[in-house]
Amino acid sequence: MRVFVTGASGWIGSATVDELLADGHQVVGLARSEASAASLAGKGVEVLRGDLDDLEALRTGAAGADAVIHLANKHTFDAAANSAERIAVQTLGDELAGSGRRLLIASGMNPVPRRASTEADPSPLHGPDAPRGGAENLALSYQDKGVHPIVVRFAPTVHGDGDHGLIRMLVTGARAAGFSAYVADGTNRWPAVHRSDAARLVALGINKAPSGAILHAVAEEGVPALDIAEAIAQGLNIPATSVTPEQATTTLGWLGPFFAMDLLTSSTATQTLLGWTPTGPTLLEDLATSSYFQD
Repeated sequence: MRVFVTGASGWIGSATVDELLADGHQVVGLARSEASAASLAGKGVEVLRGDLDDLEALRTGAAGADAVIHLANKHTFDAAANSAERIAVQTLGDELAGSGRRLLIASGMNPVPRRASTEADPSPLHGPDAPRGGAENLALSYQDKGVHPIVVRFAPTVHGDGDHGLIRMLVTGARAAGFSAYVADGTNRWPAVHRSDAARLVALGINKAPSGAILHAVAEEGVPALDIAEAIAQGLNIPATSVTPEQATTTLGWLGPFFAMDLLTSSTATQTLLGWTPTGPTLLEDLATSSYFQD
């Protein structure tokens, strides 16, 4: 297949591109900078210059592809980012409408009280004002418009050597504060997945997932926040300290309340559907290395 990938040079996207190339696909990657373009071209990827705000580039990439993988995101977690995500998914969906072609998008986890979230739990996020612009439900609605939508909900930490995501942010916050914070008793849990496993799941999904599938990129259903905080504390040689939700916001900003969430999540249905078996290091194994603690 000829696959158009947004976010092709990003943390998950670059590993996904490697998987797609290894599977024999032709890849077209969206690149907003010269450095990203050069990196993609060096792998044998066809480069399309543009970004999420360049709707004509999105239309061009989708029009010439057999399948689209949308992994780019502005990661500013504000109204502008939510709007950009919704408009990008709508642009891609409109271009693919009536073709039966595949559109795989990245999404996030949603907590379910008193049990693990599963692939069968619908996203409660609807409309342009919702987080990520309600893009998951928007993408799935294109099933009624002749598109083959697939949603991949990624664990909040897609970890590994070189990670600059949420775990790295927790490390940065702990270093600045002089202690590694967790909220209350730290029994709330975060699911996790290694970058290599996440990328393989995306490649399997674009090849095998049925229309309307919701997939969970989760290797560990829930790592206790206390364990994460203690691993960060050990890596920085500082104490791990319980804080209130208010103190967590002071210490970690917007990440504080998010780190306090209990996001226990299952991927059993995903593993069964695709024959996907995570094999990468665990989050705590990665945190036992020096990669997260280098300035």
